[in-house]
Amino acid sequence: MKPYAFRFQFLTNTLVGSFLGFRSLLLGICLVFSVTVSWAQQSPVSREQLEKEKKENLQRIKEAQRILSETSSRRESSIGQLNAINEQIQARESLIQSISQELELLATQINELGGVIVALEEDLVNLKEEYAHMVYATSKTSNSYNRLTFLFSAETFNQLFRRIKYMQQYSQARKNQVNQIQKVRETLINQRETIESKRLEQQVLLDQQVIANQDLIALKTKQRALIRDLSQKEKQLRKEVAKRRNDVQRLERLIAKLIKEEIEESAKNKTENAVALNTSKEELSTSFASKKSKLLWPVNSGFISQRFGNNPHPVMKNILVPNDGVDIQTNQNAQVKAVFDGVVIAITPIPGPGNSKAIIMQHGEYFTVYSRLKDVNVRKGQAVRAEEPVGMVYTDSDGISALQFQIWHNQQKLNPEPWLQRR
Repeated sequence: MKPYAFRFQFLTNTLVGSFLGFRSLLLGICLVFSVTVSWAQQSPVSREQLEKEKKENLQRIKEAQRILSETSSRRESSIGQLNAINEQIQARESLIQSISQELELLATQINELGGVIVALEEDLVNLKEEYAHMVYATSKTSNSYNRLTFLFSAETFNQLFRRIKYMQQYSQARKNQVNQIQKVRETLINQRETIESKRLEQQVLLDQQVIANQDLIALKTKQRALIRDLSQKEKQLRKEVAKRRNDVQRLERLIAKLIKEEIEESAKNKTENAVALNTSKEELSTSFASKKSKLLWPVNSGFISQRFGNNPHPVMKNILVPNDGVDIQTNQNAQVKAVFDGVVIAITPIPGPGNSKAIIMQHGEYFTVYSRLKDVNVRKGQAVRAEEPVGMVYTDSDGISALQFQIWHNQQKLNPEPWLQRR
């Protein structure tokens, strides 16, 4: 092979090598991108969702602690205290689960980033070797005489033109190789910084997990002690359950009677309370039904301490406590608000001791009941808008401030929990 033909072939090989180096860089960048996409696609829960859940659980813990402090000021042991502690335990367990999921997510990301860094380091070594070969080859043909000799030894004009183009491409290939090396270096630095940042986040989460576990252990110890104290008052607790059943039955009959009378009165006179809200009964019913899972909460803060239906007693085994709605344990003097536009059809005293009251509001074919109020801000027949205050929650002798909230569809009791928006 002629010397210049050899150089021509060498230039061709160098350009091919440069292309392979560029391909290597491209593969490295694609790998970084694919890892980022995989975090979004493979993870069942995103970091943003887990952070949101953490904030929600921390808010639940804060509210339950405030309610517990108020309840504890009245007596040493009560069901209200136990409800607040149980709520804190559930929130702590959810918080720990969110932290664990976030730690798993970070561990996966760190492992994948480690693989990216290894691949980028290999690319950098390969690119540097290719560049060294190019520099070495250039040094052999660096003087003007050799370049001119190489060009003018061409046998045809077309061959001369191709050699000029190859020399231009060779010069550009060297510049590209330098740019590729710099890009890989920058990407590698960024990935190393990212992995270090995620390791710091991981350590913060581990610290949070340790504190949350310690708090959970302390709460469960307090829960066991409270249950032990309450168990010694079984006779008193049984009386309270019997009274609760009696009160629930009496209130249920009263609400059913008032709703039935309102339905009959509306049918008899062909009048609709919904007129006060400038809408028809059918439209109001449809609008209320569309709000399932989106209804406002009747109080700003608090938690569901007793759910719809028959609930296991928190202390006594094999004892069920009935509920026609949900009990929302909240702060003393908490303001109670209407959950939807409606009309007040009744304000009635609640059967049993105490001076608490109940408000019944109509929303077309639907009715909402706000029970255990100490003060009422509305009157019968008044049109009320959503979020408008209707009263203030009642606090019993045990220091428990719990609103009883019910939803009825005509004369059918509904579980209010699926209707309320997630908090």
